[in-house]
Amino acid sequence: MEIPPKSPDGSEKSPQSKELMTSNTASTLCISSRSESVWTSASRSKWDIYHKPVIVVSVGAAVFLFGMVITSLSCIQIKNKNVYKMCGPAFLSLGLMLLVCGLVWIPIIRKKQKQRQKSQFLQSLKSFFFNR
Repeated sequence: MEIPPKSPDGSEKSPQSKELMTSNTASTLCISSRSESVWTSASRSKWDIYHKPVIVVSVGAAVFLFGMVITSLSCIQIKNKNVYKMCGPAFLSLGLMLLVCGLVWIPIIRKKQKQRQKSQFLQSLKSFFFNR
């Protein structure tokens, strides 16, 4: 028979006691979850809520304007005209896509915020009436 190795501090633990040891998995999952704002009720600033779509809209507008400049250079510039004609519309379409995605994202966030406020209100009503 094999003798299990002793722990460094000299105390032996049986395999059953190792299984009964508590796990920190549940608390780790709650801490690392993406929807941490559901667990905390701290209010967030407008910038915390809307910073991603604002950045997408800003980058989209900049790329769109860059595409307009490059496209207009294809009309003026004689040298490398084919390069400008290919790159200009590509930047125009990419910028327009980012701009529209960011502009559509903002109303979606507003709708989610309203739903979350309604949900918190209903939860407080439930807890008020059912916890008596």
